Amino acid sequence: MGKLDGKVAVITGAARGQGRSHAVTLAAEGADIIALDLCADIATNEYPLATEADLEETRLLVEKEGRRCVAEVADVRSADALRAAIDRGVQQLGGLHIVVANAGICPLGEVGAQGFIDAVDVDLAGVLNTVSASYRHLTEGASIIATGSVAGLMKGSGTDILGPGGFGYSHSKRALANYIHDLAIVAGRESIRANCIHPTNCNTDMLHSAPMYRVFRPDLETPGREDTYEAFKTGQEMPVPWVEPSDISAMVLFLASEDSRYVTGMQMKVDAGAALKNTNAYSLR
Repeated sequence: MGKLDGKVAVITGAARGQGRSHAVTLAAEGADIIALDLCADIATNEYPLATEADLEETRLLVEKEGRRCVAEVADVRSADALRAAIDRGVQQLGGLHIVVANAGICPLGEVGAQGFIDAVDVDLAGVLNTVSASYRHLTEGASIIATGSVAGLMKGSGTDILGPGGFGYSHSKRALANYIHDLAIVAGRESIRANCIHPTNCNTDMLHSAPMYRVFRPDLETPGREDTYEAFKTGQEMPVPWVEPSDISAMVLFLASEDSRYVTGMQMKVDAGAALKNTNAYSLR
């Protein structure tokens, strides 16, 4: 018996990284998965995004856990395309109980205003589109989980160091924290929960990318992974450079399961203490 037997979860950004980890973790606890991803690059986002081969690998990993998986290419920026993909997945799998709005990008560097727009379109509008496309399928006991970031909880996020796209990223995560808080108020009246998880640096392709390395080591022309290891540690109170996707997935599983049946409206930090300097016991900021 798994914690999610009989449940169906939709996960955006499921082709790799945190999304894939969430898909496999929930499948291991009994959930069938609707796995969605863009599977294409976005011009302002310098590092390559996931591919259709990555999405297929996620599907195979879910099926290896003995669960069904509907894997589709879908762009969270397109409300119509997302709605159609989720509807098809619900029809095939028989329902929807868990929504994990996870897709995200972080266009760093000199990307112009388009980088800001692209970041907001994916990181904020993409979450709103995911919730909107999913909500009419949800009933009492359902759980909505959004991927935020400690960047949305910290003063000074989105400074000129990060460029317009980085500003769009932190702007989106701040807005997302408020959206989930207020969504929890209205959805709670229908016994549907909504929570936001805020990771610190996470060991994924977004973190391990040339533009991110340059942000953390601006003193080097072409910094690499080993050049940034100690720099990545500076953001956390605990002496670690990053957390693993599995650390975030453990929180996703908790919020998806009955273990958190009365937990809603929370800003759940999985950040090794990164946000502590900017928060207190009574406020997010």
